[in-house]
Amino acid sequence: MSDQRPLKLALIGAGRIAQAYIEAFQRSELLHLATVVEPREDAGKAVAEEAKAHWYPSFDHPGVLEGVDGIILCPPPATHFEIAKYFLEQGKPVLCEKPLTIRSEDSKALVDKAAEKGLVLMMASKFRYVDDLIRAKSLIETGAIGTPVLLTNGFVARVDMRGRWNSDPEIAGGGVLIDNGSHSVDIARYLLGPLTEVMGRVGLPAQGLPVDESFFFDARTEEGAHCRFELSWNHWMDLPYYLGVYGTEGVLQVGWKGSRLKQNSSPDWMPFGKGYDKIAAFFGKLNNFARAIQGLEEPLIQPEDALASVQVIEAVYKSAETKCWTKVAQ
Repeated sequence: MSDQRPLKLALIGAGRIAQAYIEAFQRSELLHLATVVEPREDAGKAVAEEAKAHWYPSFDHPGVLEGVDGIILCPPPATHFEIAKYFLEQGKPVLCEKPLTIRSEDSKALVDKAAEKGLVLMMASKFRYVDDLIRAKSLIETGAIGTPVLLTNGFVARVDMRGRWNSDPEIAGGGVLIDNGSHSVDIARYLLGPLTEVMGRVGLPAQGLPVDESFFFDARTEEGAHCRFELSWNHWMDLPYYLGVYGTEGVLQVGWKGSRLKQNSSPDWMPFGKGYDKIAAFFGKLNNFARAIQGLEEPLIQPEDALASVQVIEAVYKSAETKCWTKVAQ
């Protein structure tokens, strides 16, 4: 990319997550945030001023498309399908925040549209760009822990979601499951492959929200490993390691401040990695998106991965209603 002009990208949505993107852009000389779209004028202009970008109040304003090489979508989930479809039809590659959409049929339509147009379509799954998780995948694939038997993951923290769009089912499409669970599902699929069936249950409410505030679910992989997930906005747990993968020959744990490996052949834990760096992960996915647009590398997350993530979340919600193990649509 060094002998090419910086790619110009448009950011659709200037909410909380927009700041992480701006910081990631500031680390790159190869990418330029050219346009910010946000219907709230004060918020949109503030973000655009910080990024030295143009501001427009609506995604379909003619000026948004001028000179832009790709689109980053981070508005509320209920709008993802309409906006992503619009930009794909206009011939623009799209990097969309999770979930790709709130309904799998809409995700399938976007995947088909991107394929028809020959465009890059990525779900912004930040954990695939965390160095420790990349290292964990390598350790698993090279047999460091033998055959994986169990994966555990927890994203648990007390967060007051009252008054935020995340707690409005018409805007968010669900609660903590569709929000943090999208990360959980993609991590599991990234490390262990497709999830074939799931069983979930909703936890006790504490904030009086019309969406799920806590969720617990299990999954089985295509290869027969078991996965267990715990998600909550309602309580805090001291979890230095948000991910564990247990195999026949050892275990690895991935944490916020560092990770570690223990093999059956040794009594000692072997540390690896430096932990979670949010801005570095955002920088990684932006670069991957840009290089995929230029045909220099493959996206770390393919459109089919994004679709599968939505299908798994749908199956978990269904299983919670039926109280039965539920197969994931293929």
